[in-house]
Amino acid sequence: MNVPDLPKTHCVAALIRSDDGPFRFELQQRPLPVPGPKELLVHLSCTGICGTDVTLASGNLGPTREILGHEGVGRVVAHGSGISKSDVKIGQRIGIAWIRDVCGSCVTCKVEGGETRCMEKIFSGQKVDGTFAEYAVVPSRYMILLPEDDAAGCLTDEMVAPILCGGVTAYKSIKVSGAKSKDWIAISGAGGGVGAFALQYAVAMGLRVVAVDGGKEKGEYCKQLGAEHYVDFMDGSVPEAVKTATGGLGVDVAIIAVGSGRAYQQAFEMMAPFGTIVCVGIPPPTDTFQAHPLSFIGMGLKVIGSAIGTREDILEALELVRQGKVKPAVIKAEMEELPQIAATFEKTMVVGKYVINLKRNGEHQQT
Repeated sequence: MNVPDLPKTHCVAALIRSDDGPFRFELQQRPLPVPGPKELLVHLSCTGICGTDVTLASGNLGPTREILGHEGVGRVVAHGSGISKSDVKIGQRIGIAWIRDVCGSCVTCKVEGGETRCMEKIFSGQKVDGTFAEYAVVPSRYMILLPEDDAAGCLTDEMVAPILCGGVTAYKSIKVSGAKSKDWIAISGAGGGVGAFALQYAVAMGLRVVAVDGGKEKGEYCKQLGAEHYVDFMDGSVPEAVKTATGGLGVDVAIIAVGSGRAYQQAFEMMAPFGTIVCVGIPPPTDTFQAHPLSFIGMGLKVIGSAIGTREDILEALELVRQGKVKPAVIKAEMEELPQIAATFEKTMVVGKYVINLKRNGEHQQT
């Protein structure tokens, strides 16, 4: 790589762990990453902060890199030696998501849409450096090529970043559910990051939404996003309230977007015949639920899992943003604020999605 205009170092928010205290992030200067022969160097303009980043930082998901983050948007500024400049143009807008690379040849990769369950998949921030940095490298074989923004300004970098994880996860969960226009759908955790996206995508797809969450503030937020009914789990029986909202029949689809075994347990009691429960939220290993075979035999229920989304799913999810049917609630912040945001992330009830500006001193402007 020989690009004279690039700096020798870049700013990163490095993860610092200690044996006698909580994790923290510290802004540091690190050597500029050098792309391998089949890699691209991407100059990031912004990155979202996801709950998974905080879980990774805490050590609950095993070893990680020092640079986390997986909702980055930027532009190609350099090619590896094995990539033709005609294949990928300098200035091409690129997304960097949770899945950084897949093998393309395992049994799951050979199934349509199966790349999210690749046996050899590489996660951003876990096996390779993530997007809490000014620059990152991506494999050319697994690029997320992003469309440019239009005159309406719906697809700015800051609006795109949250779709790369929370947004596409929500979109894919509804896509695989088999829901049809006018079907009833319950979303547990509807006021959270993934849940709020699921609510918007459900409304955009013509579904009737019963939002489930806790507190008056979350209820008002869910109604603003288009929910027909709101069920506060702190007020009593969730299944009973959901069935009342749907005229006694129950919902055709339940998206469980919260990591709670209780939420999964309650889902079985709120379903209409032949309904589908979609597993998205991940409870702790000890927080389980029980189901009797009669739920499936007598009611015809299905339980399926949904994992993030493919590159194609990301583009489909972004199209609804471009049309103005889905609007990420973005809370803009500067890189210097990232350490404090991460430190209080799980303790603060925030309506919206933090997106960190990575442009330093007026640089990194889009071209």
